[in-house]
Amino acid sequence: MNSSLERYTERVEQYASRFPRFPRFVDVTMVLALIGCAFFGTQLSLPGENRPDTGKSLEILLGLSCFVLLKYRTHTHTVVVVVAGVTIAAIARGYLLTPMLLAPLLAAMYWLAVLCDRRTVRLYALVATVALLTVNLFSDGMRDLSPVLTVIGPVFWMALPLVGGSLARLRRDYLEAVKSRAEHAERTREEEARLRVTEERMRIARELHDVVAHHLALANAQAGTAAHLSRSNPEQSRKILDDLAGTTSSALRELKATLGLLRQDDRPKGEGLEPAPGLARLPELIDSYRSAGLEVVVHQEGVRRPLTPGVDLTAYRIVQEALTNVAKHAPERATHVGFTYADSRLLITVSNDGPATATATATATATAGNGASGGFGLRGMRERAQSIGGDLCAGPRPEGGFEVTTALPLQPSAAVEGESA
Repeated sequence: MNSSLERYTERVEQYASRFPRFPRFVDVTMVLALIGCAFFGTQLSLPGENRPDTGKSLEILLGLSCFVLLKYRTHTHTVVVVVAGVTIAAIARGYLLTPMLLAPLLAAMYWLAVLCDRRTVRLYALVATVALLTVNLFSDGMRDLSPVLTVIGPVFWMALPLVGGSLARLRRDYLEAVKSRAEHAERTREEEARLRVTEERMRIARELHDVVAHHLALANAQAGTAAHLSRSNPEQSRKILDDLAGTTSSALRELKATLGLLRQDDRPKGEGLEPAPGLARLPELIDSYRSAGLEVVVHQEGVRRPLTPGVDLTAYRIVQEALTNVAKHAPERATHVGFTYADSRLLITVSNDGPATATATATATATAGNGASGGFGLRGMRERAQSIGGDLCAGPRPEGGFEVTTALPLQPSAAVEGESA
């Protein structure tokens, strides 16, 4: 029965949403039905009892009170007071208290329970029920009935609309809460989707910056060195030009792998794409810079530990970007790359032995990398380190030159690892 009532209510709400005048039609129909119930209630009496001789005035007043119900949405309290007053007056004049006579009051109490708060409903229901029982106990129409029946019947009838209205209000509140949660979930999904898109754009931007900046800086250094040696050492110049071809080829491969992430459709994951680089390719990276004339010294402390893919990629990109900055700003000085494996962290240090002029240049680069002048090198390295739970420091050395130091966790959490991959 409850499910049938819910289906009926949903159907009425659907019609109301489709036809704006449908609620008014339902209200008018309800009022006409209540007028019929009230009129029929005035014709009832106990066996052997005559109907009270009040003329037609009270019956007309009962009918008019039903029309007041048309304003139950905007003047709920007033409707209850008016209908209850007319109904109590009819019972006081001797009409038999029956559900038919109480129909307008029951409808008013139902809408009071639906539209008003519980405290107001209790107050109005208590006052109306007490007044109704008091008048009914002293009414001529109920003098032959026992006081128990005189009390139980009205209380039961008054309780029905209150219970039904409370259930309808609970259902309405539940539907509103469900709708509110659905809207909040929709907004949350949209915000989460925008956040994921932004994070993915930043990740791809970092990859493109690392690939383009590294290979262009390296190609520029190799081309400059080859041009410088073209007359004095043609053989070395041709070797550097061969390395330059390998640098551009590597740049194209990494660009293809990075841009391929944007074109993945129905292919199996990773098919046709080059694996992400890691520290295993560090010798190749160091050799490419040495071929461009940059002196790079690598040293390691501690026992080498296996790295997760996210940490491996981050370490490689940070070293790559640091060497790229050295090649652009202090290529004539020696560069030291150090790896220190501790219990839970990998410490990476990239420093060069540049003089004061190189230090000034590096300082300007660091400022630009932090966003003051539009550079993204150091900022990208710092974002990479922070994305897997690490940190990065960069700045001039007291003895001259520039140093980049980063500490990366050897075993980042699964959530962080997934974001950085």
